[in-house]
Amino acid sequence: MLNRISHWLYPLTRSMHFIAGIILVSMMFVTLADIATRSLFEMTSGSIDLTFIGGVELIKYGLLITVFFCLPHSVERSQVMVDLFTNQLSERKKAALHGFFITGYVFLGLAMSYQFYLSAEDALMTHETTQDLQISVAYFYWIISAASAVLAVAALVSSLRLMFGQVEVKS
Repeated sequence: MLNRISHWLYPLTRSMHFIAGIILVSMMFVTLADIATRSLFEMTSGSIDLTFIGGVELIKYGLLITVFFCLPHSVERSQVMVDLFTNQLSERKKAALHGFFITGYVFLGLAMSYQFYLSAEDALMTHETTQDLQISVAYFYWIISAASAVLAVAALVSSLRLMFGQVEVKS
């Protein structure tokens, strides 16, 4: 069962990681365009105005999505083992210890998913939107809630695989 979930989960987390990369590159181009248009506006004393609104919001919410979309794919490789404390342990015990600590991400992902879901519902009821682009923030909160839920599932699968010896710890 764990292998079936892993088989389904890996392409999902990999796709989320890829989307995060696309958003990151897009953020770079938005920042570059924003700086270039503002510089052109300033150099021409306002006679050429190609500036656009919402650049800061695009970066802000793009970064939020990028961070949360990267977490599920990276959770298994996220812990650093200190050899000083684990040097005497067998590889099996190191893996179990690593798996135990990854269970913290399960609880973190569940808590964040629940909280972002509640925030999305509140934003929907109050019609909260972004300041410049007037996009409902509920959409962003739902996306982050789903990404946090995927983080919880990915952490649970990684944790169980490590604790039950299905994965080797990479030093």
